[in-house]
Amino acid sequence: MMLLKKYFIWSLALSIFAFGCEDDRDLVVAQLGDAPVIISPEAGLSVDITEDNLSDEFATISWTPADFGFAAAVNYKVEIDVAGNSFAEAVELGSSMSDDVSVINSKVNNIMVAKGLPGGEFTDMEIRVRASASDELDELISAAITVGVSPVAVEIDYPKLQVPGSYQGWDVENEATVIYSANSDGTFDGYLYIGEDGAEHKFADGPSWDVNWGDTGADGTLDADGDNIVLGNAGVYRFSVDINTLTHSSLRTDWGIIGDATPGGWDNDTDMTYDQGTGLWTVDIDLEGGKFVKFRVNDGWDLDLGDNDTDGKMEYGGADIPVAESGNYTVTLDLTNAIYTYTLTKN
Repeated sequence: MMLLKKYFIWSLALSIFAFGCEDDRDLVVAQLGDAPVIISPEAGLSVDITEDNLSDEFATISWTPADFGFAAAVNYKVEIDVAGNSFAEAVELGSSMSDDVSVINSKVNNIMVAKGLPGGEFTDMEIRVRASASDELDELISAAITVGVSPVAVEIDYPKLQVPGSYQGWDVENEATVIYSANSDGTFDGYLYIGEDGAEHKFADGPSWDVNWGDTGADGTLDADGDNIVLGNAGVYRFSVDINTLTHSSLRTDWGIIGDATPGGWDNDTDMTYDQGTGLWTVDIDLEGGKFVKFRVNDGWDLDLGDNDTDGKMEYGGADIPVAESGNYTVTLDLTNAIYTYTLTKN
């Protein structure tokens, strides 16, 4: 009897083990293999971009397939950044589900000019390929190649996103109601005056309604042909959109100037006035020389602008702006273009 019982227990255990092994045969285990390797162009490519060749091909960037350990649909993204920057400010050149992306000179030129790189001088740029098969798996990233590029100083035609709505007659072709992608990377940012309470709007890849987004459910996620997005009280709104992740946000803004050069110091803003005609924020204010100012929204530090390079071009969270000498100034903040600027004009 004892022998029979032992035999039964071992048979049951073997059956469970065999059943488990049979189930395991249905599982796919991902074992990450080789990252893509850039085949073309060769490292050391040198491209002198001029006004005459902006529409020419910069390069067809091709690579070997990434190996994720199983048959997978792989999305490849090609990125570029200044050499030595570790791709901290990488900009996407293109994406593909195959093994190459064709890039024209104007695309690279716009990226370099937007980064403030000098025209007519060669700068080393790095290119890499990122491969992704699933949100659950790590990316496979190629080794970078270095190319030399001399951009030409031209006015950049920044990518635009239309913001048609009830506040402007739902005019999807209106070039005055657009926001820009300053880095040409699918993220858009801009400020528009909304002259009515409870205005409704959408975003569109204009100037047509063929590709447009709303927000069904008002959850901050964009939906193709989704519901109208509803705003609050009239005023100047900051619109932020990321087409890559299909997310958006909006904020009603009032701007002020703050700093130890101002009468309120670093504790109290001096409010600026918005002009609907020009789209500019201005204020006349006494400033103290040898000290600093910044601009911020809604009397708080959630959103502020400074100037990292003291070149009149502004960055979110940028450096404090020096005031050269004491006096009465007209201060202007211009948020109407892709690059935000300011002036301090002594009266």
